[in-house]
Amino acid sequence: MASMGSRIVSLLTTGKYAPVINFARRFSVSHQQWSRHSKVGFIGLGQMGGPMAVNLIQKGHSVVVYDLSSEATERLQDEGAEVAKSPAEVASKADRIISMLPNSEHVRTCYTADDGIFQSVQAGTLILDSSTIDPTVSKEMAGLAVKKGAVFMDAPVSGGVPAAKGGTLTFMVGGEEQEFEAARELLSAMGKNIVLCGRVGSGQAVKICNNMLLAITMIGVSETMNLGMRLGLDPKVMAGTINTATGRCWSSDTYNPVPGVLPNVPSSNDYQGGFLTALMLKDLGLAQNAATATNSPTPLGAVAHQIYKLMSNTYLSERDFSSVFRFLQEPHKKEDGN
Repeated sequence: MASMGSRIVSLLTTGKYAPVINFARRFSVSHQQWSRHSKVGFIGLGQMGGPMAVNLIQKGHSVVVYDLSSEATERLQDEGAEVAKSPAEVASKADRIISMLPNSEHVRTCYTADDGIFQSVQAGTLILDSSTIDPTVSKEMAGLAVKKGAVFMDAPVSGGVPAAKGGTLTFMVGGEEQEFEAARELLSAMGKNIVLCGRVGSGQAVKICNNMLLAITMIGVSETMNLGMRLGLDPKVMAGTINTATGRCWSSDTYNPVPGVLPNVPSSNDYQGGFLTALMLKDLGLAQNAATATNSPTPLGAVAHQIYKLMSNTYLSERDFSSVFRFLQEPHKKEDGN
C-alpha cells in the first residue's frame, strides 16, 4: 500500500493541472542566465521574510522589496534594498522573485491582482514562493507562470525566526530538477538545507506534514513539562533530563515552551517574536484538508488542530505557537492577565 506521503504527492501531481505541469517539464530556464548582480525581488517582509531579505543583501544580492507595511519596507531600505510600490513593480525590475506571505489567498492576490506579479513578470523569471499554502494553489500559480514564460517553484521553509535571522533555514522545494540548481543557488543565501522534494506542490506537502508533527510534539512537550512542574520538578532539570533521554525532540531541546528554560526563544520573551498560533492553526487546517482528500487517518493531527483552534479564540492567537504551554496551564483565560 502506498505511504501517506506518496499518496499526497500523487494527488498533487495529477488531475486537472497535469497538462500544465507536463508542459512545465518541457519548459526549462537555464540558471546560467542569471548574473549574481541581477536584481532579486522579495515580497512579504514579516518576521520570517524580513530577515530572509536581509540575508540576501548581506550575501551581496541587489534586492527590490515590497510589503504592505511601510515600516517593514523602511527597515529593508535602511539595509540597502530598493523599495517598490507594488508586486508588479517588483516583477518589472527583477528576474528572480521570492514571496513569503501568510496564506493561499494572499499568494493568489499577490500574483494575480491588477498590480500583481503576473501583470509584469519577465519571461525567464525564476519565482520561488516560500509561503506555506495549499499545494493546489502552488500548482495553480505554476500553471499561470508557464503562460508568462516564467518558472514557479514552491519553497516553504522550516526553522523559525532564529533560523531566518541566522540564515540556517531548511527549504522544501517543489519543482523541476533541471531548475533546482538555480533555486538552490539563491536559497543558499538564506538557508543551509535546500531539499528537492518532487514536482511543484511537493514542497508544500512536506511542509504541512512537518508542521502537523511540530504541533503534536509541542503539545506533548507542553503537557509533559506542565505535569512535571505540578509534581514539583524544576523545569530546567526536567528539560535537561528529557533532552538526554528518549523524549528528546526539537520542541524540547531547541524551542522549549516553558519560560526561562532556554534563552532567546519566544517562551522566554512572553511568547513574542515567533511563529504565531494563528499561523499554526492555518497550517494544521491545510494538513487536515490533505488528510481528508487522501483518506489518511491523522487522529493526533486532528486533536492538535482543535487545540490550536481553541487557542486562537484567546489572546494567544497572536503569540508564538509554543504558548500552548500557557494555554494548558491556564485554559480558562481569554485575555492576557484575565
